[in-house]
Amino acid sequence: MAITSANQLELLQTAEAVAREKMIDPELVIQAMEDSLARAAKSRYGADMDIRVKIDRKTGRASFARIRTVVGDDEVENHHAQLTVKQAKDHLKDPQLGDEIIDEVPPVDLGRIAAQSAKQVILQKVREAERDRQYEEFKDRKGTIINGQVKREEYGNIIVDIGRGEAILRRNEKIGRESYRPNDRIRCYIKDVRREARGPQVFLSRTDPQFMAELFKMEVPEIYDGIIEIKAVARDPGSRAKIAVISFDNSIDPVGACVGMRGSRVQAVVNELQGEKIDIIPWNQDQATFLVNALQPAEVSKVVIDEEAGKIEVVVPDEQLSLAIGRRGQNVRLASQLTGLDIDIVTETDESARRQAEFAERTKLFMDTLDIDEMMAQLLVAEGFTNLEEVAYVEVDELLSIDGFDEGTAGELQTRAREYLEAANTKAMEAARALGVEDSLVEFEGLTPQMLEALANDGIKTLEDFATCADWELAGGWTTENGQRKKDEGVLEKFDVSLEEAQNMVMTARVMLGWVDPADLASAETDEVDEDEEAEA
Repeated sequence: MAITSANQLELLQTAEAVAREKMIDPELVIQAMEDSLARAAKSRYGADMDIRVKIDRKTGRASFARIRTVVGDDEVENHHAQLTVKQAKDHLKDPQLGDEIIDEVPPVDLGRIAAQSAKQVILQKVREAERDRQYEEFKDRKGTIINGQVKREEYGNIIVDIGRGEAILRRNEKIGRESYRPNDRIRCYIKDVRREARGPQVFLSRTDPQFMAELFKMEVPEIYDGIIEIKAVARDPGSRAKIAVISFDNSIDPVGACVGMRGSRVQAVVNELQGEKIDIIPWNQDQATFLVNALQPAEVSKVVIDEEAGKIEVVVPDEQLSLAIGRRGQNVRLASQLTGLDIDIVTETDESARRQAEFAERTKLFMDTLDIDEMMAQLLVAEGFTNLEEVAYVEVDELLSIDGFDEGTAGELQTRAREYLEAANTKAMEAARALGVEDSLVEFEGLTPQMLEALANDGIKTLEDFATCADWELAGGWTTENGQRKKDEGVLEKFDVSLEEAQNMVMTARVMLGWVDPADLASAETDEVDEDEEAEA
């Protein structure tokens, strides 16, 4: 099939028709035609030649040209598509490296096989352009809600027609008791859009927490306008959910706005989620207050936060325990997801028993180490003293403020505490020396004899050993395995060494050994401060 003047315009008409049908740019179709004609021409003139085809966008005329590039004398790899500067002088006046020599060649007569090959190239290019168009269209809609129509079910997954393509609602992204038939209307959340070899894949979800957030955004104009913000969402799909909201307008109640007149707004969301119960909670910057709200309808007596461990302890009345935990732990689990903290719930009885045990333990500590009676030890514990160091080095006035304590009593207590600590330090240092601790570690500032003994028991006996430690190996930390938080015990954790203190000590040791340049350390700290300031801005 030769490209004659009779069918030149048909190229443009075909390109327009294909582009309109596939909803892509006609220019992409014409470029595909040029590539296919160039491939056919190469099969006629030789695969080593660089043949390019240009179709006139107005007349449809296809012009075939052979391209040869000017390269260096020792860079010629293909004599059919490359030539040297000397050879190029026959064609150009002043040839330069990279110049191209263009020679027009006669149009090819496409045989049946060549025509079929050209058709395949065009179809492939059109498919690629269509896939790119679909990907570009849906990638920007990730994180939004889309309406579609159920086409079919495959192995429990639902294939959804979303207009200009198909999407998949996987079995684990469906709300448990939902079932669909072909042609059913469905509303889903676009969870992810991926570019894959078989084309763009659009993954839908009805269980994602953000699906509920987007539904509220559609039902509550104040959220759409930014007056109310959804701060956190937690869901047990098909059963129960909690959503935390805050209002930036003091005259608007965020919970009331989300509930709507007679519950109309929240009911519309509940109906879409197949009757999922929704607790709407006012968000609060104070974690303790926010958690009390999140555990509703249970009442909370006290909240104790351990920020370093990322855990929170909630004390509830005995009769409120089952309500706070919820059926199969649902209430506390959702509250934990909402706050991002591990929550331990204890009753007032259990908490009281634990406090009494701690009181008795500290009382016994003071009785044994200071050689005092039970009443005096209890007075110290009741005033907040927890260890010997506090008694030994606290201002005398604090001891004198305790009823029944005079200067003589306070002075004697501090003397006994210091003598006991000095004896303990001497014993610990001897034990550390016996285990082989070297002077380089003993002289390191910030390590007590008890710390040196603990390090030696763990095999850390030199400054080099200490410098190779990670901060969490010293201070302890938390890791997450299979969704469960696991405690990592630190060598110095029992001495209340924080993660930041451990990090500073390790870096100081590395600087002393010459492993780290202090200038680099100062530069890194400056960069960190700049990043913090940018984040705050």
